[in-house]
Amino acid sequence: MAARAQRAADLADLDGAVADCFACPRLVAWREEVAATRRASFRDQEYWGRPVPGFGAPGARLGILGLAPAAHGGNRTGRIFTGDRSGDVLFAALHRAGLANQPTSVWRDDGLALRDTRIFAAVRCAPPDNKPTPGERDTCAPWLHREIALIKPTLRVVVALGAFAWAAWWPAMTSVYGVRPPVPRPVFGHGARWSGPDVPTVIGCYHVSQQNTFTGRLTPAMLDDVFADAKHRAGLA
Repeated sequence: MAARAQRAADLADLDGAVADCFACPRLVAWREEVAATRRASFRDQEYWGRPVPGFGAPGARLGILGLAPAAHGGNRTGRIFTGDRSGDVLFAALHRAGLANQPTSVWRDDGLALRDTRIFAAVRCAPPDNKPTPGERDTCAPWLHREIALIKPTLRVVVALGAFAWAAWWPAMTSVYGVRPPVPRPVFGHGARWSGPDVPTVIGCYHVSQQNTFTGRLTPAMLDDVFADAKHRAGLA
């Protein structure tokens, strides 16, 4: 799998390879079980049931790094953060920031387009209980690292959604940029920020999960502030 990731010549080639990955038995079994049983409200839909590639502009200056696809979101629709409440919150914020052409993301062919932004996940398959293991993150890392390498010439800022994504960034920094992470590693927090020479700035943001948005831990205003900062640092403001 790592060798196949390295051979990917461009994002289209990488996306196709990602969608055919079977490297993690637990995740394969879960994504296929969910696709077969389906949620009652989606029982008339054919689920994607495969790893979910990244989405967005090939010359992105801003990257958004998430955790993993949702079982009845990306695992159903075939596009990251699409068809679930987390995506509703994220794409509404991106639209307000001028980074998306529409505020909704319901299906992979709904006309959504991103401006100078690409979204990808640390783990590409939907995990049970939304909790991939560190081992699954490490197995999936070559896909993430190659995706970052392919947009490296333009990438200036990465927004990490949650502590899991924040932790996934540091090995990518070493693999892609040949730069050692700082010691000790910067602690994740909403609005946390780290910059270093010759690498993108990484900004922490609470994940757009319902646990955060329904409780008020993450508000639309807080998201707007993060993306305003990210746009400024990426030269998009």
